[in-house]
Amino acid sequence: MMNYPPAPWNLYGNALQSFHLVDVEKAKAFVPKDLEIISVLPGKTLGCLYLSIYDVQSTLRYHELIVVPAMVRYRDKVGAWISHIYVDALESVAGGRNIWGLPKEMADFTWGARDVKVVQGNHLLCQFQYESFELPLSLWAKSQVSVDVFGGLAEDILVFQGEAESWLKWIQCRLTIPFKSPFAALQLGHPWFAVRFGDLHLKANIPSVAGQWTGQ
Repeated sequence: MMNYPPAPWNLYGNALQSFHLVDVEKAKAFVPKDLEIISVLPGKTLGCLYLSIYDVQSTLRYHELIVVPAMVRYRDKVGAWISHIYVDALESVAGGRNIWGLPKEMADFTWGARDVKVVQGNHLLCQFQYESFELPLSLWAKSQVSVDVFGGLAEDILVFQGEAESWLKWIQCRLTIPFKSPFAALQLGHPWFAVRFGDLHLKANIPSVAGQWTGQ
């Protein structure tokens, strides 16, 4: 059995995140029926794609790609549902699946100066390119962001809080997602906006049970 660190995990490094207005009808194919998709505009929900590189200070050192097809509600909780998540460390796969109920898979990451490619086997999952122009969100202090995230273990719906502290900058980016990519149907090719996280500290907290899956 693969060993992995207990929660919470403290992750340090840098990240890129693009935000997207996703068609609710397209998102439904990627979200369990027990979770209610939240519309932010008529027929649209908020999705995102997140790429990170966690360094030696972290609980585990690895790269990560996260795909959020929608913001969702379950009972009194509102948060993100992760449909796809890829890493390049087996310990991260095991911990993600067994602690938070996240569908982690292995993939390979190539980071350039302004370019990130994620490949699984011989297939490109996505390519994230961004421009050198960056606009700081704050000049005086790091931004602090927290969001609830849903996962699932067997019959249990899990929820945990992700807390981030980072310097944030607006960026211009371009996404390439081939039609064979598992999340291509979300049509994330045209971001609404994007940010870069610098000197990031991300804490993935211990999950709690929010309810049970019914499939309804």
